[in-house]
Amino acid sequence: MINGFTAYRREWFVGARTARTDILAGIVVALALIPEAIGFSVIAGVDPRVGLYASIAIAIVISFTGGRPGMISAATAAVAVLVSPLVRDHGVEYLFAATILMGLIQIVAGLLRLDLVMQFVSRSVITGFVNALAILIFMAQWPQLIDVSWQTYAMVAGGLAIIYLLPRVTKAVPSPLAAILILSVISIWYDLPVNTVGDMGKLPEGLPSIVLPNVPLTMETLRIILPYSLTMAAVGLLESLLTAQIVDDMTHSDSDKRQECAGQGSANIAAAFVGGMGGCAMIGQSVINVTSGGRTRLSTFTAGATLLILLAGLGPYVGRMPMPALVAVMIMVSIGTFSWNSIANLRRHPPTSSIVMLTTV
Repeated sequence: MINGFTAYRREWFVGARTARTDILAGIVVALALIPEAIGFSVIAGVDPRVGLYASIAIAIVISFTGGRPGMISAATAAVAVLVSPLVRDHGVEYLFAATILMGLIQIVAGLLRLDLVMQFVSRSVITGFVNALAILIFMAQWPQLIDVSWQTYAMVAGGLAIIYLLPRVTKAVPSPLAAILILSVISIWYDLPVNTVGDMGKLPEGLPSIVLPNVPLTMETLRIILPYSLTMAAVGLLESLLTAQIVDDMTHSDSDKRQECAGQGSANIAAAFVGGMGGCAMIGQSVINVTSGGRTRLSTFTAGATLLILLAGLGPYVGRMPMPALVAVMIMVSIGTFSWNSIANLRRHPPTSSIVMLTTV
């Protein structure tokens, strides 16, 4: 019991220097989460608050209940795409009910050890998944790079220069955070004609409140939400377990996949109770966290807590943050996520392995 508590405590706090790095990494993640959460809300057909509040709740809860320290979970596109028909046909209240059932299914999956299915996923599939995600992350930045001012391109280039060159001078501050802060000051000071976070959608004001889904407790409701909940739970667990394996490889450490399944369930239930949509682990944000030095649960908690503070008290300032700064960070993520060795390995690996990897992509 004591050894278990000690191990859990070390997943939160290793030392003062590590804590500082984790906190700074969490702040970077929180800033990068905002436009993505808004975008996922648009995909799902709901108010931006639904995605933002979900990201806050999921990140905070999973920091306590998850099985992979340093991994980031929040509202995701994978779940948003699945629920858009439910919201369109039945309304957002049914989304909240489906998210609660999704969480319960994931908790049961953890109890039944369905995480063991990951043992049958080959390394070629994981590599293909990572490469495809890197490509998608890069492609997702194109809307912010088409028909924009020259200042946008200059800021993206400047952001990438800061991200890659600053670590050669100092590592006291994560370079993505420095890029976001420097470019934000320049954009606001000179009132540059670039897209901002506020252009993505209206940011919520105030704290989220506890709500219960306003749906009838009938078999008809269950009939409506069960197919969505099953699909959301399966997709969420698959992406979360794959992301956990990727972070395991990046940090050369192991994680508790069974606990991660149950933790995802509890986080999604919490998200529904604050008026949020479902979510899962995010490979892009997890890579940002790890490459910024985040290794413990503190970094995940900081991401959720910082997002809450930003939206509750600094909404107008956050809305003026330039999108080119975040585009630069996400381009860095896509470059860092892609497994460049896999290209050279196409000749060295067996043809069947290469075919599986390319087919996955």
